[in-house]
Amino acid sequence: MAPWLFYLFAAISLICSLGVIGQRNPMYSVLLLIGSFISLAGLYVGLDSPFVAVTQIVVYAGAIMVLFLFVVMLLNAPREDVAPGAQLPIPGGVKAFGAVLALSMGTMLVWALSRLGALPFVDDPQAASRVASVRDIGVMLFRDHAFAFEVTSILILVAMVGAVVLAKKTV
Repeated sequence: MAPWLFYLFAAISLICSLGVIGQRNPMYSVLLLIGSFISLAGLYVGLDSPFVAVTQIVVYAGAIMVLFLFVVMLLNAPREDVAPGAQLPIPGGVKAFGAVLALSMGTMLVWALSRLGALPFVDDPQAASRVASVRDIGVMLFRDHAFAFEVTSILILVAMVGAVVLAKKTV
């Protein structure tokens, strides 16, 4: 990949990601997140990993973000209208529960990183030539890297619950 393409995709990804957290309209945030995912797929193509790029587009930009888009549309989330300097009250129990979850997530992350062995495609350049099919990739990912998939599923679940909580209407 030409260096200017890398910088272009990196800039698009960075701008879209900053736009996601800077938008007050959740619909625009979802669309900017899709743009960020697509630019990340462009970076994967630059790394000579077209399978991961297509998976990025199909799974994240295609499936997950459509779910987020439908949740936002279904709940008809309005613009965020919070007065400057105002904070939403959060009960103490919710804060304690969040702290326990953050601590357990950090503990699991430290545990997983401590068990991290040799990286198959970085430490052994011939490992990529031994992978014969997409099935072999799937078996290796779910056998050797199941923890990462579980953490990702929890992250997506938390994001969906957060979107529903933030978008629910007060009566």
